[in-house]
Amino acid sequence: MVYFSYKGGIMLSMSTHINAPDGAIAPYVLLPGDPLRAKFIAENFLEDAKCYNEVRGMYGFTGTYKGQKVSVQGTGMGQPSLSIYATELFQFYNVQRAIRVGTAGAVQPETELRDTILVNAACSDSSLMTQRFGNLHFAPAASFNLLSKAAKIAEDMKIRYQVGQCASSDLFYDDNSNWKTWAKYGVLAIEMEAAELYTLAAKFKREALAILTISDHILKGGETTAEERQTTFKNMIQIALDTIIQ
Repeated sequence: MVYFSYKGGIMLSMSTHINAPDGAIAPYVLLPGDPLRAKFIAENFLEDAKCYNEVRGMYGFTGTYKGQKVSVQGTGMGQPSLSIYATELFQFYNVQRAIRVGTAGAVQPETELRDTILVNAACSDSSLMTQRFGNLHFAPAASFNLLSKAAKIAEDMKIRYQVGQCASSDLFYDDNSNWKTWAKYGVLAIEMEAAELYTLAAKFKREALAILTISDHILKGGETTAEERQTTFKNMIQIALDTIIQ
């Protein structure tokens, strides 16, 4: 459901899941899955950050970064949840650039814990794809403009990073070990949201990128703590912010 109000004779929309007034959200938005990571980013990286959304505990904030207006909005876990927030941001709040900042599980031996992954394309097992495309196979891909900027920034910061594909899975507890098939075809890591973000960006003709930090290693074992995932992984946040404002 979408509610409408009028301002100066112009009809404005207010989405169901983001209760933000007109102009409260910047055209550039970071999208962490964890709403507490959104709060952490706002409090530690943005100046004069103001909370514009608390609906269902999914925090959204707008502040400034290096003098430019930037927002950060939690999306929850999984493609259906991200789909709600990304759709509303693109359709009702005219967001032009969105960068996911999230975590992923590595499936390649050369990838290490805490590595940064710049996702150029995202595979998926989600039924969201089949509902849209049927027997067709869409290839969700990043904005090359954002991807190339992010790679340059990572180089300049001397951050260990890789560029490659992720797989966005609907299953967190994967009893079928589908990750082995993705790994066989060169996928670097498994996460749960990027493919839907890239698909919606294509639909609305916007720019999108996913920047991921390896939080656990599915192939070799090892994981970071919940607190680390929530409040650290600063490299990807720094890359994302410097990328989105350029």
